[in-house]
Amino acid sequence: MTVAAGPVFSPHEIPFSFRGSWFDFSPVIAENSYAQDVHLVSHQTGMHPILRVIPTVEGARAETTVTATPHRLTWASDVGRIDLAYENADTARIRGQGLGLRLQAADAVLTPFSGPYFYQDPGDGSWVFTVYQTGRRYRVTLLEGRVAEGLGAQALGTAERGIVISGEEGAWEIAVEEYETARAPYTRVDRFERVTSAARSAFDAFRDAVAPWRGDRTSAADLAAYVLWSATVRPAGFVTRPAVLMSKHWMDKVWSWDHCFNAIALAGGLPDLAWDQFRLMFDHQDAAGALPDSVTHSEILYNFVKPPIHGWALRRLRPLHEREAAEVYRLLERWTSFWLDSRRVPGHELAHYQHGNDSGWDNATTFDPERVVETADLASFLVLQMRELARLAGELAMPEDAARWSREADRMRDALLAQLWTGERFAARGARSGRTWSSSSLLDLMPIVLGDELPEPVAAELAARIERHLTEYGLATELPTSEHYQEDGYWRGPIWAPATILIEDGLRRAGYVAFADEISARFRALCEKSGFAENFDARSGAGLRDRAYTWTASAYLILAAAHERRATAASTAPA
Repeated sequence: MTVAAGPVFSPHEIPFSFRGSWFDFSPVIAENSYAQDVHLVSHQTGMHPILRVIPTVEGARAETTVTATPHRLTWASDVGRIDLAYENADTARIRGQGLGLRLQAADAVLTPFSGPYFYQDPGDGSWVFTVYQTGRRYRVTLLEGRVAEGLGAQALGTAERGIVISGEEGAWEIAVEEYETARAPYTRVDRFERVTSAARSAFDAFRDAVAPWRGDRTSAADLAAYVLWSATVRPAGFVTRPAVLMSKHWMDKVWSWDHCFNAIALAGGLPDLAWDQFRLMFDHQDAAGALPDSVTHSEILYNFVKPPIHGWALRRLRPLHEREAAEVYRLLERWTSFWLDSRRVPGHELAHYQHGNDSGWDNATTFDPERVVETADLASFLVLQMRELARLAGELAMPEDAARWSREADRMRDALLAQLWTGERFAARGARSGRTWSSSSLLDLMPIVLGDELPEPVAAELAARIERHLTEYGLATELPTSEHYQEDGYWRGPIWAPATILIEDGLRRAGYVAFADEISARFRALCEKSGFAENFDARSGAGLRDRAYTWTASAYLILAAAHERRATAASTAPA
């Protein structure tokens, strides 16, 4: 079992944050952009570095080692240390001994009257940054020690703005708050040790709920839980429910398929939060029944959609939706009808994507010949979704609807096999041109998700082809021997969590249990080696792109929980 203090990690890899907060502490200040200093970074109205946290010695920048646990961020050197902890979702406490602090505005001034503005409140003496980019204020209240200097107070235009606290005058402490327009003066209720203790207890409760099965065989479970816990934000703006962002680095949105994996990972221990993840995107379903591509604090995008995996996901969330069964049926029916009514060429049985982005596999080689394409994965997801609609209709005592959705599912499955199965593999077909082709993308093999609905020879051929994508670390999204394979090619090579989960599940339901076990084991080992990156180099196992991705952490938790359940069942089965 992981030691009680929790995992130790670098804020360069995983942002230091707190459940419900819209800001974090990290040196990542833009996409693939790392600063020298840790910053307070806000995710309201986008990703914005707000304050630069600079440890000092005698006024000069101090060389420190920065480490984090779920409840504390620490800068340490030979002469002292600075500790930071969240008191709640919008307030952080920072204290120091031996080291001083320069807390400085990070954003550039846009015009003489925009960008950060800094002043000292004449009422309570606190120091306030009001920031154009987020429309929020960041208040710094001195709790112990002395502010040696205030820089740029009430300045317009280009100026340094911030406070300087000397470390040579003894211990010091401040509180930093994010808020809108006004709030009562900050009052310290608890000492710093009690703040860190409460933060630790909050994370421990979350971790114990989502990973009660963790142990020596699941060494990454604590950190996976932290990635989810710390990336969760409270409702604000267009985010209508408590939401797990993809990341509190630059991928700070919810997309309309990643939320399903996060919901499944949370379902066992935190059913209300899990259900909020599933329902969030349906809060923004449009008049045509489509779900948005993505949602974040100040933006909803409908320019693309994402694949309809929601029926597949709902099968694994069944106990959660009983209280809203009729509403869930209506929402899922509208989402399915969008594909059948708006994404089918007249006279065609199969629906089409308009771009690789619609599939979630943005640049997969399946879409090289054309972008407006009828694909086997889309048909398979819709078959599963219509099966779930039939089941829901049956539970709601709507036998005619149940029969209709069962027929629709049969028709699409039969069309998939008749029109896209070549006898050896599934092809894609141009929705306008009618021409067909096959690729070396793992996406072409996704119909394995149909499990035991597939004819056994088709499932066997798919399993054999999937095995060719299996590297030491997991399933490469492009065949490693393909001329199109790229080590950091996004969906043209790297290992991804959602593909792993969907294919592992389909193989298991198709009867290829040992193969599914092997895929699960390799992906879990990969996460234990390389963390929870957006994707991974399929040959080296190195983490790529955003390094704190929640659906990767969720995939680990899903696979580890299932493996532990199977191991427990096997150990307790009668001989």
